[in-house]
Amino acid sequence: MARVEINIRGLFATPVAAVELPDAAARNAELRRIILDRRASHPSVQASNAGGWHSDRDILDWGGAGMTEVIAAAKQVANRMTADRAGQPLHPNWTVQAWANVNGPGDGNIAHYHPGSFWSGTYYVDDGGCADDPSLGGEFEMMDPRGPGPGMYAPALKFAGEDGASVGAGEMIRPRPGLLFLFPSFLFHQVRPYRGQDLRISIAFNLGVSTQGVPTPGVSTPGVSSTASV
Repeated sequence: MARVEINIRGLFATPVAAVELPDAAARNAELRRIILDRRASHPSVQASNAGGWHSDRDILDWGGAGMTEVIAAAKQVANRMTADRAGQPLHPNWTVQAWANVNGPGDGNIAHYHPGSFWSGTYYVDDGGCADDPSLGGEFEMMDPRGPGPGMYAPALKFAGEDGASVGAGEMIRPRPGLLFLFPSFLFHQVRPYRGQDLRISIAFNLGVSTQGVPTPGVSTPGVSSTASV
């Protein structure tokens, strides 16, 4: 049989980026103190949280220098992940919305997505022991945007679990202090219940694209492409 060259491209792939931020121990100790102080004086917002504490979305105003560092790093990652169709980087004027989550025993977050945003992400301040003990749960789970369709059409394949096929299933990220990751805001995701006895503390954020400076259709702006993709 003649050799056939196969050209494979990941069209419409779902990019997820993860990075370990340096100097996490000192930053996280300060963020933990600030977040728990805030929790003691402010009631929880009810959003996707099933139990636990969800702060207001103004943590940039009260989160201190560590919070500023986290969002600055998130913007750098977003800039590297956002390009036009020719692969040239785009640097949008990002808008930011961010908040803190504190989950105790039995707490989690129901499946949801973040409308009105471009990139969303999470930074872990404290994993509550999840990184070293999978039995504690607390994983961040992302669902295949194609839904269960692949599994319906190929029931003989193994889809469920971390070792299964990466289609028609959920993919999980285990919390780890200092870990920052970004994903497209349309992606359905949830946090599995935390079964430890400590606190699982994270910072979540949305990066939106400001309409200021967006070129008018048909009008060329140097350095800006109207065919942005991720």
